[in-house]
Amino acid sequence: MSYTQIATMAVVLAAILDLYLVRTRLLLRRAFWTSYAIIVPFQLLTNWWLTSRNIVMYDKHAIIGPRLASAPLEDIAFGFALILGVLSLWVYWGRREKLGKTTTN
Repeated sequence: MSYTQIATMAVVLAAILDLYLVRTRLLLRRAFWTSYAIIVPFQLLTNWWLTSRNIVMYDKHAIIGPRLASAPLEDIAFGFALILGVLSLWVYWGRREKLGKTTTN
């Protein structure tokens, strides 16, 4: 399986997690997109630094080719999936904890 396929699958799985499994529906919220807009420049800066210094290198046959700030598009997609997945679980577990505290008091 190529890195492109893994990154694509990660985005799809993160969206399914958000919209259907934990039902946080962050993808439908302006607050998520605002926070992602704050996070993505730091992701690009980090990716640029790592890839431009050859600390992280990619086989040109394992990626589709286009890069943004020296990082393959797959990295941007994978980073998006990680951010969405973590935030979805954060909101989900936060809701469960809050509900658990209100029902026991």
